[in-house]
Amino acid sequence: MKRLLASLLLLAATPAAALLPTTPETEAPAEVEAPVQTIEDTQDEGADERIAERIRGIFSELPAFEDVTIDVRQGVVTLSGTVPDQQAVARAEAIAARVSGVVTVENDLERDLSISGDGSGIGSLADRVNSFVDMLPLIALALGIWAVISIIGYLIAGWSWFWEKVAPNGFLAELIASAIRFVFVVGGLVVALDILGAGALLGAVLGGAGVIGLALGFALRETIENYLASLMLSLRQPFRANDWVRIDDLEGRVIRLTSRATVLMTLDGNHLRIPNGQVFRAVITNYTRNPQRRFEFDLGVDADDDARAARQLGRDTLAALDFVLDDPAPEARIMEVGDSNVVIRFLGWIDQEKTDWWKAQSQAIPAVKEALEDAGFGLPEPIYRLRFDPRSASIPFQQGAGASPEAETKAPPKKTVQQITVTETDEDVRPVNEIADMVERERRESGGEQDKDLLDPSRPVE
Repeated sequence: MKRLLASLLLLAATPAAALLPTTPETEAPAEVEAPVQTIEDTQDEGADERIAERIRGIFSELPAFEDVTIDVRQGVVTLSGTVPDQQAVARAEAIAARVSGVVTVENDLERDLSISGDGSGIGSLADRVNSFVDMLPLIALALGIWAVISIIGYLIAGWSWFWEKVAPNGFLAELIASAIRFVFVVGGLVVALDILGAGALLGAVLGGAGVIGLALGFALRETIENYLASLMLSLRQPFRANDWVRIDDLEGRVIRLTSRATVLMTLDGNHLRIPNGQVFRAVITNYTRNPQRRFEFDLGVDADDDARAARQLGRDTLAALDFVLDDPAPEARIMEVGDSNVVIRFLGWIDQEKTDWWKAQSQAIPAVKEALEDAGFGLPEPIYRLRFDPRSASIPFQQGAGASPEAETKAPPKKTVQQITVTETDEDVRPVNEIADMVERERRESGGEQDKDLLDPSRPVE
C-alpha cells in the first residue's frame, strides 16, 4: 500500500515539474569575488628574517637596487635608500609585495640625484661621457672612411677634361661633376653612420632632408625652372651670339646665355636680361638665321584709278631698285577697298649681309610713292565731314566766308617746301653694324664672364 501511494505521488509531480520554468543552459555564471587576503593572527618564528632575506636576494640580482635597505617587522616591509629613477621606486615596491608573508610595503625610496650616482639623471651624464670616450676610436674610423670616400668623389669630379669630352657642353659637364661629388659625399656619410650603428639616425636625416627638399622645391620653383631651362637651352642652342632675335615682344642682339638668363642688347644699346624659364617657353624669331628678309608697306590709290595698273607699276619700281632681290621677286597685293582708296601692299626681298633692312624699306616707300604720283595716280587722304549745330554759328573763323580783312592780313604767310637734293650718301643702304660691334666688343672685354657663356659655336643650332 505504501509503495502504491509513492508511485501515485511521483506521477502527479512529474507534469507539474514539466510546467515549471527551466534555467537556460547559456546563462553566464555569477561573478566570483576575489577572496580577500586575510592576515593570520599568529606568525611563525623567524618569518620576518626569511622575508627580508628573500627580498635582499632578489634585489641583489638587480643593479638598480644595490643601495636599497630592507627592514621587516610583523610582515610589514619598509624600503629605504636611493634608486636611479622614479620607475625603479614603483618596481621595487611591486617586487616586495609579491613575496609570500608580506602584509604591506612602506616605500621610502628616493631617486638618486648625486653626480656620481648610477642610472639616468645627472649621474648618467658621466656614463654617457665615458661611452663617448670609448667610441672615439670608432668615430675617428668612421670619419676617416667618410673623408676618403668624399676625396675620391672630388678627385673623380675633378676630371674636367673627361667630363667636357663626354658631355655636350661645359654647363652639363659641370652638372655631372657636381652630381658625382654629391653622391660620394652622401654615400660616405651613409657608410660612416652604418659603422657607428646609427641606422635610425640615418633614416631621420634622410627623411628630414626629403621634407626640407620638398619645401625648398616649392619655395624655389622659379629658380629651379630657370636652371632646368638653362640646361635645355644649352643643349638645343636656339640662337648664336650676336644673332638678332625677337623673344615674344622683346627684341635685340644676343650677348650671351648664362645659367640664369639670356642677355640681349636692344637696338638702342641697352642691356636686357630675360629669365631662361621665360625664354624656353617664348616664341623666338631669329632674323639673322636667314640672310634673305622681306620688307613690306601699304599705299592707297584713288578708288577711281586702275588698281591693277598701280599694282604693276609699284612692282616694276621695286624690281628696278638695286638692293631688291630678283629671286624671290618683289610682289604687290591688293588688300582692301578703304573709305576713299584702294589699299595695295608692296613687298620686296633684300640680302641682309649687303643691305640694311630699315634703310631698304625707307628707300622703297618714297620710290614707289613718287612713281605712282608721276604716273597720275592719286594717293588720297581720308576725308571727314564735320557738322556743327546752331550754337556753333557764333564761333568766329579766321578763314572762309565772314572772315574779317584784319584777320586775313594777320594770317602768317604760307611757307614753301625747301627742295632737298638727294646725295649719294643718303642713298647708301649698306648695313650698319654698330649694335653688332658693341656686342662683339663686350664679349671680348667680358673676360671671366665669357667662360660662363653656354652658347657653343661648335654645336649645331636647333
